[in-house]
Amino acid sequence: MKTDAEVHLMLRERKNGKTLEQAAARANMSVPTARKYLRSAKLPSALRHARDYRTRPNPFIADWPWVEQHLKRDPALQAKTLFSLLLEQHPDRYTEGQLRTFQRHVASWRALHGPEKDVIFEQIHQPGHLAQSDFTHMDDLGITLSGVPFPHLLFHLVLTYSNVEAISLCFSESFEALAEGLEFCLWQLGGVPQQHRTDNLSAAVQTIEPDGTRRWTDRYLGLMTHYGLTPTTNTPGEAHENGDVEQSHFRFKQAVDQALRVRGSRDFADRASYTNWLQELVRKRNGTRQARWREELAALRPLPKTPLHPCRELPVRVTRFSTIRVLHNTYSVPSRLIDTTLTVRIRAEVLELYVGTVCTLTLPRLHGRFQARIDYRHLIFSLMRKPGAFAHYRYRDELFPTTSFRKAYDTLATQQPSRADKEYLRVLHLAASTSEADVEAALSLLAESRTVPTFDAVRELVRRPEGPTLPALVQPALDFQVYDALLSARCADG
Repeated sequence: MKTDAEVHLMLRERKNGKTLEQAAARANMSVPTARKYLRSAKLPSALRHARDYRTRPNPFIADWPWVEQHLKRDPALQAKTLFSLLLEQHPDRYTEGQLRTFQRHVASWRALHGPEKDVIFEQIHQPGHLAQSDFTHMDDLGITLSGVPFPHLLFHLVLTYSNVEAISLCFSESFEALAEGLEFCLWQLGGVPQQHRTDNLSAAVQTIEPDGTRRWTDRYLGLMTHYGLTPTTNTPGEAHENGDVEQSHFRFKQAVDQALRVRGSRDFADRASYTNWLQELVRKRNGTRQARWREELAALRPLPKTPLHPCRELPVRVTRFSTIRVLHNTYSVPSRLIDTTLTVRIRAEVLELYVGTVCTLTLPRLHGRFQARIDYRHLIFSLMRKPGAFAHYRYRDELFPTTSFRKAYDTLATQQPSRADKEYLRVLHLAASTSEADVEAALSLLAESRTVPTFDAVRELVRRPEGPTLPALVQPALDFQVYDALLSARCADG
């Protein structure tokens, strides 16, 4: 059957005085076909009738009652699963090539007789009204820094009207990561919307009643108050209510993956270069949303005068083991702080330790629970006085800074078992008092030469050669008689 456009062309040619044969040829149709449309005075679309019959018999008619029974019993059953069962039961009746046909029949049955589906209601977004945020894991993208895997998350903020987005790199879904990420993104955008919607993060929402009644945490409410934001959250289990940011997660990670493929490598020199690369990608994506962004920017409220820099403060007493325990994790501190009560400011990635108002130490923060971060520099001077404590020290494994140190100790334990602990502690003391990198390099050289890494052997390699002796400087004796004679002669000539 011809299209409406072809028939319109034929009629226009006839109207311009062409013969029927000429008009039919111009419209790429036969003369009888052209004559048919002239006589009927109707277009092909008007002559087309809806088909209410099958053009071929249903090949599954014999077993369709069985298929319907299973679809009614469990609507989640996939057509491919049912077809595999049919192939097992009737290998002489069906072939694998009929899978697509079976899937179409099942889809048609579900459209006519299947259960009701959830409806997603399209929302009307207003400029400057709502921002949605959430965390997303980036591990599946295979990012590495100098060849080392870099597991991390992104805090992702999206303005629902313009879809302009901002990101912040983080390592957990803690309140500190949420607060610092939100602040960073808002100051990147340069304004504050009216509402902020987040998922049911424990950092922001807590359940207080057996019936599931929830309320905002005090710290999260303080953050919202500082920026004048109205906090909202989606219904538990209904992720589509936070749909804008969920869809943006998918689109953004897809864009990151494609950009990495174009780049030809997923390895970056360091965290800073990777972060800058991500921010540049965000800038390019936001560049395609400028029309709506101008409207949204005009509707955003101004930022407060200063960021809040939120953190949690805890008083912590240093134990006699020269450790502190913060959020179920253990950290070593210098022994001079034993029995001191510190104020610990907990931030997203670091712990700041204060004695009074003085920040005395900053430690990388551990995420999760029941982990330990023991710095051998804090303990080695005490261990040198008590070397017998090393063998059964609870955190002994933390006293091997790198694999080279661990291998060196294993070699000492094999070659000199009675002196292994003392020799290793002396090597560790050398690393603490000079340079860990130099000691590690010395250990690697000794391992290559199959030499036992005793303290003397390591010290010999680490000892820096003495520089050349500097010459002694002598105060020069200045004789001004020559200048006086020149001046006298000059004056006499004048």
